[in-house]
Amino acid sequence: MKQYQRVKTGSIELILALSKALDSRDNYTAHHSECVANIAYKIAKKMKLSKSLCALIHQGGLLHDIGKIGIPEHILLKDEELTEDEYNIIKKHPVIGYDIIKHIAIFNENGIFDIVLYHHERYDGKGYPEGLKGDQIPLTARIVAIADSYDAMISNRLYRKGMSLEDCLKEIENNKGSQFDPEITDVFLSLFDFRE
Repeated sequence: MKQYQRVKTGSIELILALSKALDSRDNYTAHHSECVANIAYKIAKKMKLSKSLCALIHQGGLLHDIGKIGIPEHILLKDEELTEDEYNIIKKHPVIGYDIIKHIAIFNENGIFDIVLYHHERYDGKGYPEGLKGDQIPLTARIVAIADSYDAMISNRLYRKGMSLEDCLKEIENNKGSQFDPEITDVFLSLFDFRE
């Protein structure tokens, strides 16, 4: 039991260290990862997933963008909209993230790899990096995907103002079944009063 607790504590410390490394590159990403982790955790909890799976989803949310460490700073911190070529470089961050953490056995066992690698897959199969569709996308990644999109939409960026909450929620509802898992979308939307 003591050995298990030591491994668990070491894993959490490693996640925090990697998360802080990402935070040091970009203040937006630091705030974003924390928000994504918290929203994803709330979705998982509302879905009545196990305590351990909820914790894993929170940890995966903290690390989902770890691959952005490998994205050149002039692209990551650009204060205007990205060109198509720059966007294609950004789209490599899930695979870069996977490559960064793939040697950490505990992340393979607990499913954090899935969140890092697949959080930009779409329910309709039009996402990246592999074009997975529907239930081919791990549940944990489908949960983090909606939390990630939500926070990206409502957050101010250097090149644009964030959406209002109302517009953001409408956009997510409009993409139910295409970009997002329909059941998870309903759970996510139920977190907000307007649906109650």
